[in-house]
Amino acid sequence: MPVLEINNVTKKFGGLTALNGVSFQVEEGEIRGLIGPNGAGKSTMFKNIAGFYTPTNGSVIYRGQNIEGKSPHIIAELGIVRTFQETTLFQELTVFENALVGCHIRAKTDLFSAILGLDRQQQKAAAEKVMEVLDFMGLADRKDQLASELPLGSQRALAISIALVSEPKLMLMDEPFAGMNPEETNHMMDLTRKVQESGITIVLVEHDMKAVMGLCHYLTVLNFGQLLAEGTPEQIRNNEKVIEAYLGGAN
Repeated sequence: MPVLEINNVTKKFGGLTALNGVSFQVEEGEIRGLIGPNGAGKSTMFKNIAGFYTPTNGSVIYRGQNIEGKSPHIIAELGIVRTFQETTLFQELTVFENALVGCHIRAKTDLFSAILGLDRQQQKAAAEKVMEVLDFMGLADRKDQLASELPLGSQRALAISIALVSEPKLMLMDEPFAGMNPEETNHMMDLTRKVQESGITIVLVEHDMKAVMGLCHYLTVLNFGQLLAEGTPEQIRNNEKVIEAYLGGAN
């Protein structure tokens, strides 16, 4: 059974159709690229999967469960976590404190138990989880550094760490390579593979074709809100429709 099934999803905003009958499936454990020109509907699709939008028509099935219309925090609790195009960090908190934010998705504590210290065991477990993730992402030695002091590559790694602390099964990564230099891009590619090899399925929206072609097992191409093509990186690289709509202008 696919981990994610997008069935005939349409999303309209008044007279504008942002997605028009898009269908595709994502298999467990893969890195799937969702690519296309600006305005193709990629971010709209992410928002429909993550619960920020509800499809006008069609269904979003996650592990056999229909999830369209569910709120983002319910979808996150089910195991779908999105990392945002903008590096959304608390700049004046430390790396450790930022990563701790990811624990709130799984935590079942309330304000009173926190004040009374009744959840100390849970707090200890959360701290251990955070350090485990920071070590995994190569950020353990920066745990006391302010997020604002991190270089761009490390800020992106921290954003992924926040998502990982919530123990996702499916990660939606929104342009994680934007603005990076080649060295940072290569490092982020290595980290993305490491996340996937740990057992997390990844759907990746990205314009950096070197990263997309080097990372993804399979690509889904959108254009003007419709499915244009699907295939392996090699198939997409040689697809005339894709070259005309997208890749020709990207190279």
